[in-house]
Amino acid sequence: MIKGNKKLVFLGLICIVFVFLSFSTVVAAQDTIKIGVSFHDLRNERWSREDEMMSQLCKEINVEYMSQSANSDAGVQLSQSENMISQGIDVLIVIPYDAISSASIVEIAHQSNIPVIAYDRLIKNTKLDLYVSFDSIRVGEMMTEYVVNKYPKGNYIILKGDVGDNNAHLVYEGQMNILDKYIKNGDIKIVAEQFCKNWSGDEALKHTENALTAVNDDVVAILTGYDGLATGAVQALTAQGLAGKVAITGQDAELSACQRVVEGTQTMTIYKPLKTLARKAIESAVALAKKEKVTDINGSVKVDDADINAVLLDPIVVTADNMVDIVVKDGFQSLEDIYKNIPKENWPKI
Repeated sequence: MIKGNKKLVFLGLICIVFVFLSFSTVVAAQDTIKIGVSFHDLRNERWSREDEMMSQLCKEINVEYMSQSANSDAGVQLSQSENMISQGIDVLIVIPYDAISSASIVEIAHQSNIPVIAYDRLIKNTKLDLYVSFDSIRVGEMMTEYVVNKYPKGNYIILKGDVGDNNAHLVYEGQMNILDKYIKNGDIKIVAEQFCKNWSGDEALKHTENALTAVNDDVVAILTGYDGLATGAVQALTAQGLAGKVAITGQDAELSACQRVVEGTQTMTIYKPLKTLARKAIESAVALAKKEKVTDINGSVKVDDADINAVLLDPIVVTADNMVDIVVKDGFQSLEDIYKNIPKENWPKI
């Protein structure tokens, strides 16, 4: 009987330990923060890089990460977001395909008490928990200031991004903040101004070709809000023998754009330190998940009648002169990739 009792006690202890370990595992799983990220489209160089950055940052701080790509489809983005919400995420980060229809995503998340961060692109018609981005109005101002200093007179073309992306409107607002006085005094004339669906380079090519034909190639500058649009504009200029003779702006410091800048067919691009932006978003998401204060708020944006807290970072103008110091030394693009079409003896020394 004594031996039997010892066996029962031993088995009881094992059961207690098993239950305790199981409970500890459940608690640990519940304590793990889950961040969901809805990308409008990961087929773009910039966004695929940020997806990798966010994933790595979450690994470093032991946060569960999941992401989805809507491939530029608002309906798909909504259903994917709903799916992540059903999987028990604690915070949803959204890079919206459409600034207005994405409000439905925010409302559904809020019904489940899940805070939403709009990342890089603003979402309208709703009450966001946070906006993390670069100052897109300032982006438009900076690129335009740079070009106007070189070409204060002449005909300009403006190629805007997708009409459904609020950033396209903000960049344009910044451009017009600088151009307005030149237009009013007659020094600069906007001979064409077009939105480009899905920020498409093919759309930019078509609009540039039409504009050049309309003014018999009399253009001194093309303002584009994205390097992919600059790609299409450069193609159109090349066909007319104008590549390198017309100022062209861009944004995002994509590899092809950096190559064009050092080769002389694109005037400048805007570099936005994406790893810093990604880190701010993940850190802010963790704070919201823990119901803590987001410490990096440095501004606000107006959405309808509400002021939305924002973390806004500063963009940087990149030209051939500072390409190495800004883009290469930050590890965003390599010297070898940027200068591969230039004789090696002409590469800058680093």
